Amino acid sequence: MFYYVFRTVVLVPLLRWLFRPRVEGLEHVPHEGAAIIAGNHLSFCDSFLMPVMIKRRVTFLCKKEYFTGRGLKGRLTAAFFRANGQIPVDRSGEGAGRAAVEEGLRVLGRRELLGIYPEGTRSHDGRLYKGKVGVAAMAIRSGAPVIPCAMIGTFESQPIGRRLPRLMPITIRFGKPLDFSRYAGMEEQREVLRAATDEIMYALLKLSEQEYVDRYAAEAKAEQQTPILARQPR
Repeated sequence: MFYYVFRTVVLVPLLRWLFRPRVEGLEHVPHEGAAIIAGNHLSFCDSFLMPVMIKRRVTFLCKKEYFTGRGLKGRLTAAFFRANGQIPVDRSGEGAGRAAVEEGLRVLGRRELLGIYPEGTRSHDGRLYKGKVGVAAMAIRSGAPVIPCAMIGTFESQPIGRRLPRLMPITIRFGKPLDFSRYAGMEEQREVLRAATDEIMYALLKLSEQEYVDRYAAEAKAEQQTPILARQPR
């Protein structure tokens, strides 16, 4: 109840007024039944802007750090994500990926919309990075379609490190659903998962028109930070 009241009275009017979002392809999002919305991830505000443009509730798998922040901002962020039913996921450890898949499957099992960022983290430079195969595993095991969603303009509005977003037009572009039923029963085959994930990332590439990098975003980000850390005095 809180979600729909907060969304209708506060979020939708506020975000529409601030960002003037242009939404394309909304007809591709099903009105009922399980589906995965797989998006590129350019900004913290992605998780607010995209869901409020959809009439149905979207549950995201969120990094647990959003629920453990300190200070007023941390408490407000945690309260918002909890109130909206978002699920904290521990991204560390060997079993992190499998745990995230199981959480996602529970959402899909309730015939809900699941939001996920296949890149695993925000892009630090605005480019599109290689997708992780968890999204494919969930799609194949659940039979749910994958709707690619491209956020355009959010990186320029609020890149990593910027506390408050710049007020500028944003485009949210949904693509045609991707069906992976041809891979039913093959979710344990690494080659199948990679092929399905690459198909999702290619759809995002076409929608977003970003430059593509065939590397994981976390690896590229860490490599960029290493020279800076190395130069610091000990």
